[in-house]
Parts: sequence; structure tokens; C-alpha cells
Amino acid sequence: MTSTNEPVVHDHRLRRGSVGVFGVTFFVISAAAPLTAMAGGAPLAMLLGNGPGVPGAYLLTVATLLVFAVGYTAMARHHISTGAFYSYVTRGLRQQFGGAAAYLALVSYNAMQIGLWGLFGAATGGFLADEFGLRIDWWVYVVLGIAAVAVLGYRQIDLSVKVLSILVAAEFLVVLVLAAVIAVRGGDFGTAPVSVTPLLPSALTGGSLPIALLFCFASFIGFEATALYSEEAEDPRRTVPRATFLSVVTIGVAYTFVTFLMINGAGVDTTRGFIERLSDPTTFLFELADSYVGPWFTTIMRMLFCTSVFAAVLAFHNAVARYVYALGREGLLPGHAGRTHLVHRSPHVGSVAQSVLALVVVAVFAATGQDPVRALFTWLTNLGTLGVIALMAACSFAVAAFFLRHRDLDRNIVRTLVAPVVAGLALTAILGYAVANFDLLISAGGVLVWLLPSLLLVAAAAGVVASLILRARAPRRYARMGQHYV
Repeated sequence: MTSTNEPVVHDHRLRRGSVGVFGVTFFVISAAAPLTAMAGGAPLAMLLGNGPGVPGAYLLTVATLLVFAVGYTAMARHHISTGAFYSYVTRGLRQQFGGAAAYLALVSYNAMQIGLWGLFGAATGGFLADEFGLRIDWWVYVVLGIAAVAVLGYRQIDLSVKVLSILVAAEFLVVLVLAAVIAVRGGDFGTAPVSVTPLLPSALTGGSLPIALLFCFASFIGFEATALYSEEAEDPRRTVPRATFLSVVTIGVAYTFVTFLMINGAGVDTTRGFIERLSDPTTFLFELADSYVGPWFTTIMRMLFCTSVFAAVLAFHNAVARYVYALGREGLLPGHAGRTHLVHRSPHVGSVAQSVLALVVVAVFAATGQDPVRALFTWLTNLGTLGVIALMAACSFAVAAFFLRHRDLDRNIVRTLVAPVVAGLALTAILGYAVANFDLLISAGGVLVWLLPSLLLVAAAAGVVASLILRARAPRRYARMGQHYV
């Protein structure tokens, strides 16, 4: 007979079965931040890219990501680990490539999360100053936000899911309401019928399609994080694939529909000129809201813009915490990072570490008087975007390599070879074009153009070194890198 006083051994695993398809989908859609993408990225894609052809560029982006998802989800059905990209690359391309992917993921997702704090601080400060006359430094709002995210990230995952479900539903609702009003009232500020021109091939190829694709692709960053929650998902072999395809299709349809009507709202032939006349292109969506619905709706939209950024920050925070947990468990980070909370079973060490890092970086930018949007947000989020694109390309090739060695697991050559290789080549091309035009993406020149991307190379090299150190110190652990933990 077992004594009831016998202590229960904590196995330091994440909480199983705590999130379903919609929960994972909320996480990835939150990271993509639909309202932020439509207010921030879409107008820049119209201005610098292919103008009225942006809806078509979004469709092309969706098609590319769906091809990527075919191989990605095929791997997810046979490999369950919160290490996501790291574990996939390790299983496919071996340990040293996995180490590079591990550290590259840490830098990329931290850059995305911390960079978004700049936008959050500026947007929240501007909203409260305009509506209530409350004028406080942007970093004060960021510190308060970091504290809130720290609490949510520290606790069990279902609390974050509840918060994100509310915020995501609200931001989706507001952009769809504006789009519906434009569809009913007509284009060109209500003076002309809605035109299908933005969806024609001639519009897609007008202007600079590659630049538009860069901004469109950046709008989806975060959708690829579905595998991060596989160890906490209900029936992960089904949850991860379903959530991946559901998030891509949902985000893609929404982006295409909304940008199609945004362009019609300002006039198909005059959209680019209208945006050029604005002092800030990111006010384009709010100008449309003001004209088509009214100032009261614009106020609601501006408030939800702040919460949209907060939701994205929370989603990326959870992603970083799980990467830290996975790498601590694997031996690529200190061992205590691979522990979970005794009660919440959350990756609390990674959560705390990420909050502290965010606080330190924000403090440096604030102390040196850097602009929260032009510097903190623009520099770091574009750095993170480059890193994630590189990870997705590596993951695609890793999937193909994995199934070439394990052909008995899945004999569908389209799913296991053709789709991953096509996606890998497409993503590599996008990465090359993004690096070549990085000065345009960060709206800056000089040393930053090569210094920021070089940080990714340094991170990858450090990951290789970490894997070699692990091989020397613990060869058995090195041999098990990237293996299943469920």
C-alpha cells in the first residue's frame, strides 16, 4: 500500500491538455496582431510596394505560407516538442544546425517581443494624451505592461488564452466592421461603387511587388508558433496541424478582405497619393474610420490598437518562455531554465528571464532618448522578422531531410519533399531580398544596415558553439538533442 504522505515528484513537464485548437489559434493570431498589421504594415506596403495590388500580395503570401505549412504540419504529426523550430531543425539537419536554430530563435522572438513594447508605449501614450490629456513618458506605460505580461506569463497557460481570446475577438471585430461599412457605402469615401481592380493581376504586378511581399509576410510573423504549444495541446498530432492551417487561412482571408476595402475606401487610383499626404502612414486606417463611421469609432479603434499590440507582446512572451524552457531541458541553456512551476506548470524561469531582459533593453532605449517607434519598434521587429524567415527556411529543408531518412513514416512525396523544398527555396529568396533591402525596412542607413542582421549570424554561431560544448561535456545528451518529450 502506498502511503498518502509520500511526496509527489514534480516532473517539470508543461501542463498537458490545457489548450485546444482555438486556444493555440488565438496565440498565433495574437502574435500576428491583425489590427496592428492593418494599421501599420498594410499602408506601408501600399505606399512603398505595389499600391492597390496589396490584396493580391496578401493572397500570394498566404499561398506561400500554406505550402510551408504542408511540410511543417507533416512533421508535427510525428514529432511533438515545445522546441518547435529548434527541435525540427535538429531532427532534420542534425545537432549543430539545431544549436544554431535554437539561439537564432531566442534572439528573433525576443527582438519581436521587445520591439513591440516601443509601439505599445507610443500608441498608449498618444491615445491617453489625446483622449484624457494624460502626458506621461512612453516607457512608463511599457513598464506597467511588462509587469502585466510577467504575471500572465508566469501563471498557467489557460489564463493567457482567456485574455487573448477577448483581445483578438475585439480587434477582429473592429476592422471587419469598418470593412463592412466601406462595402455598404461604396468606395472613394462613399462616392463610387466598390471596384475589383485591386484583385486583378495587373494591380498585383504594378509598383514593387517584392517590397509589398516583405511587408505582407511580416504581417504573418507569429503564425508559425503553433508547434511551441504541442506539449500543452489536446491531442497535439491533430491540434497543431489544424491550428496552423486555421490561423493562416483566417489571417489571410481577413487581411485580403480588409485591405481590398481599405484601398476602395480611399479610391483605387488615389490610395497611394492619399497615404503620401499623411504625416504618418500608420494613421491611414484611422482616417478611413473617421470618415466612414465617425470619431467615436476611431477612438474605439485606437484603444483596441493598443490592446492589439499588448496581445502580440503577450503571445511572443509565451513563445520565448517556451523556447527557454526547451533549451534548458536540452542542455543548451542552464538546467534550471528547463524547470516548470510547481503549481502552474508554466515555464516560469523563461518567463521571468524574458521580462527582465525586456525591462533592461527598454531602459537602455529610454535612457539614451531613442524614439520608441522609429528605433525600438522598427529596428528590433524587423530584426526578428529576418530571423523568423531564416528559421522557417531552415525548418522547411529540415523537414525534407527528416522524411528522406524516415520514408516509412509518410510516403506522400508531395507532403514530405516537394512542398518543404519549394517553401524552403521561396523563403530563402524572400530572406535574401529582405536583407538586400533592410535599409528600407528599418528606414535607416549606415552601420545599422549590416550591424542588426549580423546579430543573427552571431547568435547562430553561438548556438553551434553551445552544441559543441554539450557534445564534449555530455555526449549522450548531445545525441538526444531534439528528441520527443511526450
